[in-house]
Amino acid sequence: MTDATSTPAAGPTAGESSLLARIRADLTTAMKARDTITTRTLRAVLAAVKEAEVSGHHATVLDNAGVEKVIAAQAKRRVEAAEAFDQGNRPEKAQAERDEQAILERYLPKPLTEDELVALIEQTLADEGLSTRADMGRAMKAVNTKVAGRADGRHVADLVKARLA
Repeated sequence: MTDATSTPAAGPTAGESSLLARIRADLTTAMKARDTITTRTLRAVLAAVKEAEVSGHHATVLDNAGVEKVIAAQAKRRVEAAEAFDQGNRPEKAQAERDEQAILERYLPKPLTEDELVALIEQTLADEGLSTRADMGRAMKAVNTKVAGRADGRHVADLVKARLA
């Protein structure tokens, strides 16, 4: 219980994001239900959020967007680990990673469909007047602010590049 009282950002009333409060509430529910995989996954998320808050020169309190970035990074690690376990012929470990990923995805925004992503990219490029390969950096910056983690960055870059002459 010491980490819940050791910093002012630990309590739900001290500027904690609503997403983080939801994760804490879900963790309590999972613990009471003896749901070990959800408990383990949410504890890992809370530890990663805490680490992100105290890393760097100054401690900060993450808002919902910051917490989502941490969760997205955790989900990506689960995907990579599952692929590695598949390659290593460890299907039970791969499935455990996929189960954890499914839990993490509950806390992430709904991913864009391919059609939504293409429409968003084309609209952004038209709005910003970006049409050449030299505009790639500006195009990616503009598109990424609108995508906000709801699509794979590499895929977004490929789509943007294909649309720039």
